[in-house]
Amino acid sequence: MLRVDPIQEGIVLDHIRAGMGLRIFQELGLGEKNLTVALLMNVPSTKLGRKDMIKITGVLDLDLTKLGLLDPGITVNYIAGGKVVRKVKPGLPERVIGLIRCRNPRCITATESYVTPEFILVSPETKEYACSFCGERVRV
Repeated sequence: MLRVDPIQEGIVLDHIRAGMGLRIFQELGLGEKNLTVALLMNVPSTKLGRKDMIKITGVLDLDLTKLGLLDPGITVNYIAGGKVVRKVKPGLPERVIGLIRCRNPRCITATESYVTPEFILVSPETKEYACSFCGERVRV
């Protein structure tokens, strides 16, 4: 059996949908940072059946909006002194700025580089967002 020791200081990303761990690892650029990182995939879970986990030793500023978009069920555990000192469940963000691109070729965000795309959550069930500028809907 594989054994990964608990971390003393850092962050544990838990309850990641099985198979999403590598994408989250890449999206956060964890391979490019000078941190000790453990990516665990297909870990048995009583809650999810199978899950992925990422353990990061050290301090890291995380984009919780991006995490919520990638996997709304994720739990971010902040660890200090070997204990969880804070838990955050980002969920789907109500508003997303600059992380989603509008597919409408006539949208101002597609034609003008100085305009940052902005989307508003319109359906949490289907993970659907609407562009604030043109109304184009996008599922994430």
